[in-house]
Amino acid sequence: MKAKKIVSLLLAAAMTVSMAACGGSNQTSASKNNSNNAAGDAADEDATESGVSEETSEDEAEDLADIIPEETVTLDVFDQLANYSGEQIGWFGQIMLDKFNVKLNIIPDSDGVYETRMESGNLGDLVLWGNDSDEYQQAVSKGMLFDWNEDDILSDYGPYIKQNMPYALEKNANLSGGTVYGFGFDVARDATARQDFMYTWDLRWDLYKELGYPEIKTLDDMVDVLGQMKEICPTDDNGKTTYGVSLFNDWDGNLVMFVKSTATAYYGYDEFGFGLYDPEEQVFHPALEENGPYLTCLKFYNNLYQKGLLDPDSQTQGYDGMQEDYQNGGAFLNVFNFLGSTFYNSDSHAQEGKAMYPCPPEDATPICYGQNIYGGNRIWSIGAKTEYPELCMAILNWLSTPEGRMTAEYGPKDVCWYYDENGKTQFTDLGRAAKTDISTQMSDGYSGTFDDGSFKMNNTTWAIDSLNPDSNGETFNYRKWESFATDANSDIEQDWRDKTGFATADEYMGSRPYKLSLGTTYSESTKSDELTVLWTQVAECIKTNSWKAIYAKTDAEYDQIVADMISQAKDYGYDECIAFQENEASLRKAAENEVKGTIK
Repeated sequence: MKAKKIVSLLLAAAMTVSMAACGGSNQTSASKNNSNNAAGDAADEDATESGVSEETSEDEAEDLADIIPEETVTLDVFDQLANYSGEQIGWFGQIMLDKFNVKLNIIPDSDGVYETRMESGNLGDLVLWGNDSDEYQQAVSKGMLFDWNEDDILSDYGPYIKQNMPYALEKNANLSGGTVYGFGFDVARDATARQDFMYTWDLRWDLYKELGYPEIKTLDDMVDVLGQMKEICPTDDNGKTTYGVSLFNDWDGNLVMFVKSTATAYYGYDEFGFGLYDPEEQVFHPALEENGPYLTCLKFYNNLYQKGLLDPDSQTQGYDGMQEDYQNGGAFLNVFNFLGSTFYNSDSHAQEGKAMYPCPPEDATPICYGQNIYGGNRIWSIGAKTEYPELCMAILNWLSTPEGRMTAEYGPKDVCWYYDENGKTQFTDLGRAAKTDISTQMSDGYSGTFDDGSFKMNNTTWAIDSLNPDSNGETFNYRKWESFATDANSDIEQDWRDKTGFATADEYMGSRPYKLSLGTTYSESTKSDELTVLWTQVAECIKTNSWKAIYAKTDAEYDQIVADMISQAKDYGYDECIAFQENEASLRKAAENEVKGTIK
């Protein structure tokens, strides 16, 4: 997308937000239809000219002494996003104990857990949702979630949320027929800003340099380069066999996560039900489309497997196994920055002249998401049967303050990070070490490693690239802090900078072609019971056969598995699912056009 087009879209988005804040004629229909609900009132009363107040501090919150339990209580956190099961331990567990006198019991959404908890009539105390569609809507309709306006709980115990997230609350109310039950993740303060890139194609730059920086134009070229890397680096830090990529299946949803995410990283198309959506052309590509993005990227991973470049444990090792592979240099490429360079780029590797940096194929046009004042689809909510609704709200409110957001991301304030005399954000030595190596041992009274105590809920309140009002004009993203924008801290980083001409990954990725997905009010429609049954069958069919196709030993075997997958999926109801998704694409397009201020 050309720069002028990006700017025009963002300006259109800003005009939409400004008009909504002022009650103008271009206010969204959802806002007009629900202007009298509580969230709408909050938006009218509390929004500034830009639509968000940034001046509320947690000091203004009502005294919480009356809701902090005298004896420690355990809150059940039913979390569809969690990769962890059991008590939150380590530094974050200690903060919860010190601040609220609670322990958090994380309950991930493994097979049958949602259904069992729904049947029991009790989802938990805190409830975190993977999306705001079918299961969330079912919980709302069956009274399983706590009404945030009941007994003024939002006003009394969630004042920061109410003051600073009016549009996110409004969106949630519109989803629920006028009642606020929560808010979505990654809320932003500025609709005109984009997020940092996360699909950065992190590649072992030291090996790439050693190979003489060969051309990588296509996915096939990437396979060839990974093969060359394996030849010059056959073992990892621990002497184990290396591979081009290491995967896991914990995050598979409707599709195999790494396959659809590679399509997002290469084509710039967003995951969208049983397929991918092009936010620039506003076109939906079904997953099983011949030569379409999903099947093209599925073949990419099969090619890697056939050449011995895909970790054979990928389907069974889980998230932890994948993380260990990248930490130890056991895999050379990851399309996500938070799964690639974040794990590998430790100080010790840098001192050895090793690092992962962005090296996307020339033909790649990765997606970049616009910041969304309405929040995303992963919802924070409270269970209707909790004995501690005020306490749950107070915890969510604290997580939504700048200190809470920073703490969940980087560790305890003044132990891992602080604001200097100019209001700029700084890491402590411990905090910087923990950010570059999550196995760093904690200190200052906190036990275990940073990773042990990391925030296990795996959801966010504010978007990482949103403004942090407690700082002097900086965001929550450490990569953008003035204190972090320093000279290269290693020769290999300097080499990457010299070769690309940029000082940061985000600057480099923003200089290349990419596709922008604007933040809107779109949320997926609820499926009928009949369609839900078909959907579950089709999802299982596609995921199971996609993994079989990845592990196919020959092209002929691969082609047969894909042909069988298409046939079986159609028998299970694939066409009906795609018809539903095509309609969703039209709804998403309409929501985007509202933000753009134009109708195509």
